[in-house]
Amino acid sequence: MKVRALIPSLALSLSLGTILEAQAVVQNPPSNPTVAAAPTEPGSTLTVYLLTFGWGNLVWERFGHNAIWIKDRARGTDVTYNWGMFDFNQPHFIRRFLTGDTRYWMEAIDLEPMLRQYKQRNRSVLAQELNLTPAQRLKLKQFVESNALPQNKFYRYDYYRDNCSTRLRDAIDHALSGQLQLATVTRMTSGTYRSHTQRLMKGDIPLYTGVTLSLGHPSDKPLSVWDEMFLPVRMANDFRKVRMPDSAGTQIPLVRSETALFTAGRPPEPSAPPNYFPWYVAVGILVAGALIALVRSAEGGNRLALFAATAIATLWSLVAGLAGTALVIAWLFTKHYFMSRNENLMHFDPLSIALAVLIPLSVYGLRGVSRARKLGGFVAALSLFGFVLQGIPFFDQKNGEIIALALPINLAVWWTVYRLTVYRRTSLPSSAAL
Repeated sequence: MKVRALIPSLALSLSLGTILEAQAVVQNPPSNPTVAAAPTEPGSTLTVYLLTFGWGNLVWERFGHNAIWIKDRARGTDVTYNWGMFDFNQPHFIRRFLTGDTRYWMEAIDLEPMLRQYKQRNRSVLAQELNLTPAQRLKLKQFVESNALPQNKFYRYDYYRDNCSTRLRDAIDHALSGQLQLATVTRMTSGTYRSHTQRLMKGDIPLYTGVTLSLGHPSDKPLSVWDEMFLPVRMANDFRKVRMPDSAGTQIPLVRSETALFTAGRPPEPSAPPNYFPWYVAVGILVAGALIALVRSAEGGNRLALFAATAIATLWSLVAGLAGTALVIAWLFTKHYFMSRNENLMHFDPLSIALAVLIPLSVYGLRGVSRARKLGGFVAALSLFGFVLQGIPFFDQKNGEIIALALPINLAVWWTVYRLTVYRRTSLPSSAAL
């Protein structure tokens, strides 16, 4: 009886329990195991920035610098990848530098120490976040990590075609599967390797002169936007204008956003080359005019003027000859491609070294007079010929400053040799020229 009475109670309890359990299930549905376990898309935790460092005081700092900064939120890391590493203490560094075989390398560096270094040197720092897909970010990260390995990190530095900036450009282009080059290689700029180098040498006339003298015809090649990215600051500016197709084919900007991490207390880099041409004209005419005036005075019997004219002509010939010899060596015996085909050799002739020896001998010793006159005439004629050739397309190197400086002096040196040797022979009739 008691057992039978319990049966309805148990049935009611079980029914209520089932109903309550069902309500609990409805009120608290289990989490979707598929959603919870879904992995994040590879590369989605990465953010990629182009870091651009403004110009500095030292020669190699004038061109600026850049690096790739990859922020990995999953690992909590901020790493920069920098292709501008070199060491003056490397074995044979000077020889490698002079022969165009300088060894640079790429290195991964934590962000904070790198920023601190550039702030201390008062160089601006700009960060541009790149509008890359997760897959492109991951591809870039894998590429730079592989490039940082000891067996891959070193490369032969070429200051225009393979430098810290072009390496970075190529890495980003690799991540974009060649789309960066495709978007920029046919867009031409108004600049050349020479004009950009001269622009960044503003304020340092000796350095400007050395660059203008040493760069040959290849440096006057018109540059595309792709080529111009050898300059970090220009690359940052160019990136602002680049638009890339996304997965749907829509053109989107390459730069998502940008932030100035540090603003230097110095003027921005020059926007155009300086106009030093009048200074070169003035110096060339001044030296040539001084030679003419001294020769005239020497012909009047002024011995000090004779010595001064001889000394100036000899010194110029020595300097021009040594400079010309360096240009020949750079062209023929080094890997400095942009020093090849240098028309400045017509104005700074290696044969001027021989003329530097013959000038004092012909004036004071009356030996080698004929050879001195002929060689002086050849050097002057070659310089004049180099000026005339500027009208021919193949000989249109942008070296107007060098011509303005050297041509008047080369002509004046030849005239000096001729007039002084004539004067000396007439004033010393008993002397015989050999």
